[in-house]
Amino acid sequence: MVCGCIDIGSNTTRVLVAEAQDGRLRELLQRRAFTRIGKGLKPGAAIPRAKIEEVAAVVAAHRELAVQVGADPVRTVATAAIRGAANRDEFVAVVSELGGVEVVILDGEEEARLAFLGATRTLGQALDGTVGVVDVGGGSTEIAVGTLAGGVSWWASFRLGSGHLADEYLHSDPPSAAELARTGAHAAGVLEGLELPRPGSAVAVGGSAASLRRLVGTVLEPETTQRALRVLSGAPAVEVAERFALEPQRVRLLPAGMLILDAAAHALGCPLMIGNGGLREGVLLELAGSG
Repeated sequence: MVCGCIDIGSNTTRVLVAEAQDGRLRELLQRRAFTRIGKGLKPGAAIPRAKIEEVAAVVAAHRELAVQVGADPVRTVATAAIRGAANRDEFVAVVSELGGVEVVILDGEEEARLAFLGATRTLGQALDGTVGVVDVGGGSTEIAVGTLAGGVSWWASFRLGSGHLADEYLHSDPPSAAELARTGAHAAGVLEGLELPRPGSAVAVGGSAASLRRLVGTVLEPETTQRALRVLSGAPAVEVAERFALEPQRVRLLPAGMLILDAAAHALGCPLMIGNGGLREGVLLELAGSG
């Protein structure tokens, strides 16, 4: 079957359409727009009406693309920035009406579970024993631990995202050493003392992780983290973006996302393999009955 997922996140709004067969996904379409819902949005504040309508227009366009390639059903989910907004009900109503979709706001547990499903089923290699999955988004980070056979046995969600950290600390272009140090200290402080089952392996997913593949390869560990930070702090975002075929907006957020992933790797006690799929893939697998 061909199914689609529209994912309304704090940094980006994305659509993924894939053909699902025998528990596998074959990608047919993927698009994204940097809608930055979470930019400047404090916990419990309202999302401006203009931003809601902007996102609704993107969702409508994404839905049309999904339908054109034969996606049925198409599920639309929203994450941290929306679930923490004072006017979340207004957001859902307006985007549903103007975008022509039904919007489901995921709680932290559901987001962690779906990211775990998508990460572990699309990695392309067998993962034995206990696995950790770290999903860093623009407005939150989810960590899930479990097994392929049994699913998630432990999870946690943190209001710690690449968009929030970048907006708070990374004001220079390129970021200064002092800014990076404060960003890393904040991320480490949020996850400090976290008691969780130690997995045998771990996977990183989300926009930051996917972009980091172009800078560090397939594994994020201390050596590759430092190498990537030197690249990101050595030239303006537009130059790094051109060099690695990334979008300048993503490059500006990338140091914050990477430092969150580094803090999560320390908490899990192992390097992070950069995954091939996460939340959206988890949604599609569940829609296809492979969850």
